[in-house]
Amino acid sequence: MFDVTLSALAAQVFTGLVLGMIFVLLAIGLSLIFGLMTVVNFAHGSLFMLGAYFGVFIFGLTRNFWLSLVVAPLMVGALGLVIERFLIRRLYGRSPDDPLLLTFGLSLIIVEAARLIWGKIGLTLDPPRVLAGGANLGFMTFPVYRLFVIAITAAVLVAIWFFLERTNVGLIIRAGSRDPLMVRALGIDLSRIWLLVFGIGTALAGLAGILAGPMRGVYAEMGVTMVIESFVVVVVGGMGSLIGAVVAGVLMGQVVGLTTFFAPALAEIMVFVAMAVVLLVRPSGLFGEAGLLE
Repeated sequence: MFDVTLSALAAQVFTGLVLGMIFVLLAIGLSLIFGLMTVVNFAHGSLFMLGAYFGVFIFGLTRNFWLSLVVAPLMVGALGLVIERFLIRRLYGRSPDDPLLLTFGLSLIIVEAARLIWGKIGLTLDPPRVLAGGANLGFMTFPVYRLFVIAITAAVLVAIWFFLERTNVGLIIRAGSRDPLMVRALGIDLSRIWLLVFGIGTALAGLAGILAGPMRGVYAEMGVTMVIESFVVVVVGGMGSLIGAVVAGVLMGQVVGLTTFFAPALAEIMVFVAMAVVLLVRPSGLFGEAGLLE
């Protein structure tokens, strides 16, 4: 079982890194929303799925993958704005269970709506020709599109870091996640910040969806497993921690990728085994703060 070539092992490591990038985008969105608003958004997987379907829809109209890559996440983000403004906002100040139950029910509605609109049979989303084929990395050949997923995720992470660390709005978001009462006392309307953050978080889920579409296919249930594994990533990294979401996303991607290579039958459970091990050592996650939910 362990008699493998270096190129085969390297290919699997890169495959795990690509999956980790999808996890990172989903977990960053979840962590942004939870870190500021203490909302566990269980509809995140359905919004991930909508990103892929919206991408197929825009591509069908324009035959332009690049336009789909930009517009589909914006459409999901706009839907996120509507969800926060008219549904989530009514539950602020109540038990964290209330928005969790609301978003869980919303996820079921979105999945059924996708089945009604696009059907139960999965669809395909082809990347542009420039991203087709493989790239020779010297020690192996790896699909160009998957390298593109790694690159665009890295670019998005840099943009998020710059936004949070170098802009006034980012400063307010970070301050609001730590002391919302003080931010309100300074005369800042946090409701607008919550709206923006929810929109950004859901747009990241949409981006993850359209990026995953060419690799995994597009179907109504594609977000079910991903959202569970993404919550595992958030818990392992630490609830509300952005650096934790990045580190844990890459780590969980490698866990899934290498387990699939060496022991495929265990691939679905190893992320939960890894989570259990981490929580035994650090109950609040790798970068989490104790008492965040209190």
